[in-house]
Formats: sequence, C-alpha cells, structure tokens
Amino acid sequence: MRVGVHINRFDHPGGGPALGAELAAAGAAAEAAGVSWLSVMDHYFQMEFNGGAEDPMLEAYTTLGFLAARTSTVRLGALVTGVTYRHPGLLAKIATTLDVLSGGRATLGIGAAWYDREHHGLGVPYPPLAERFERLEETLRICLQMWDPRNDGPFEGRYHRLAETLCVPAPVSTPHPEIMIGGGGEKKTLRLVARYADACNLIPGSPEELRHKLDVLRRHCEAVGRDYDTIRKTIAYSGEPVTEGDLDAFLRDIEGYAKLGLDTVILAPRRGETSRWMERFAAPAVERLAGLE
Repeated sequence: MRVGVHINRFDHPGGGPALGAELAAAGAAAEAAGVSWLSVMDHYFQMEFNGGAEDPMLEAYTTLGFLAARTSTVRLGALVTGVTYRHPGLLAKIATTLDVLSGGRATLGIGAAWYDREHHGLGVPYPPLAERFERLEETLRICLQMWDPRNDGPFEGRYHRLAETLCVPAPVSTPHPEIMIGGGGEKKTLRLVARYADACNLIPGSPEELRHKLDVLRRHCEAVGRDYDTIRKTIAYSGEPVTEGDLDAFLRDIEGYAKLGLDTVILAPRRGETSRWMERFAAPAVERLAGLE
C-alpha cells in the first residue's frame, strides 16, 4: 500500500508570506519520504470542521502548478474539484496545463460539490444535488472529448454547449490525465466511477463498510463491462493519529484495510506546517505500509 499526503490547512504561523516556502518544503519532503501522491483541497473557503471560512485557503490549481515546479516524481491532484467551480471546458484546459507542465503527473480529481456556504458567499450557482450529479457526468464526458485527439468537434449537452472541444497542447499522459472521482454514493457516484474513472477516493469508515462499497463498485463495473481491477482504489485518512504523529496507532487503525486491494492511503493531517510532519511521520509510514499485506 502506497502513501499519499493531502494538504488541507494553510494556517502557517508566518501567515501568507510564509506559505510559498512552506509548500516548496512540503513538496521536497514528500519526495524525500517516498510519498506517491500530493494533493490539495479545492475550496473557496476553508471548511467549517477544519477551522472555518475565516481561515486561510489557497486556490487549488494555482497551488498545484506551484508544486509541479518544485517536484519531479509525485503525482499531483485536487481532492477533489467540485463540478460547480469551473466551466467544464476550462477545467479540462486547466488539468491539461498541469499535466503538461508537470511532465504527465496530473490527476483530475472531481466530485459533485457540497459546500453551499462558499458558493453563496462568492456568488457561484449551487444547483440541487440531482442536477449536480447530472453536471458531473456531463463534465466527465466533455473532458474525455477534449482529450480525444480524434474529436475536436462540438459538444451538445443539457447544461453545456461547446462549439469546439480544442485542447492544444495535448496532455502528456496517455491516453489522458488520470480521472479520480471522490465519494462513495452507491447509486450515482460509484456508477460514474465504473463508467468514467481511472481511480476513486473513498472515506473508509470501517473495513467492513469499505468492503461493501468496493463490492458495489465491482457490481457497477460488471454492469458496464469494465474491468474492476483497472480502477485505482484510494482512501482518505484524517484520524487523530496522523495529526498527532502516533504512527503505531495509525498502523493499528489501517491494518484492517490492507487486504481490500487498496492502492494508496492518502493521509490528511490537520496542521499548517506539513513539511516537518512529512519528515517525522510520512517517511516512516511509507516504509511501514509497504510491508503490510
């Protein structure tokens, strides 16, 4: 099992002027530790359970571009982009730019969006849940068409109409940047994973609950003729042992998930100085998790 890291706090003691140096140090520390994935949140406001809207929050893709320039091996992505945040054609172009400038290390992480306060706060439309899922599927179709070198023609959807799906330069990744869908909804989200995604990200719950979610995903794959094993399975873990640096407690928590075929556990410490934490916790976690079976 590989280790990823999700940067979700930007409340550095040095304030905004210190964030560039801290993110550069976090990228270097991630690669030195053998971390395989580095992500940031895609939100306008910091989440209520993570400090609240008055706490610092950086724009995700600007931050990922910064990290791309300061890393060379780690995969980069947002965990995850809300489908309402950007026009689909622009989102495809942004993800492509990250892929090109990082040398093929971009993942488009995407989900149906949920944080109503930030939408209302900045005046961004926030459709009902059913419509957000319809928009999510339409966005996935648009991105895949924009990444298809054989099809730069129009796209006619219910919510979006594109006269030309041009995307030049093309992504470095082949056949396109990895698509990761976040969420564990059994009727809609996991169905979209089976049809469109290269990877999924789940909130683990108990090992038994996660096993059930993966069984549901397997059934959706069978229904559409998809090879279940071609989907990279990841989980996000933000338990206290990670933030507090208790490696043994973390390993006890995660041991039950090791036999479920997971590719990566993405650690989300709730702290503003990630670089030091990488050295003290992520590096030994990489080594210890590599031996779990």
